[in-house]
Amino acid sequence: MPLIQIDGPILDKEKKANLIKALTDAASTTLGLPAQAFTVIIRETPPDNVGIGGTQLSELHK
Repeated sequence: MPLIQIDGPILDKEKKANLIKALTDAASTTLGLPAQAFTVIIRETPPDNVGIGGTQLSELHK
């Protein structure tokens, strides 16, 4: 069973559902496998836990 993992920001339930559907549909079409074959895992990372150039992402987006 193919596994799709994505790391990103914290999302609300609706955005997660949309992302899961879009990733599954794209992979299903591309690989020619049924949607039920795919597992999608979203790993959410708070901006305080991400650093770019030595600065927390939360600070860069103030």
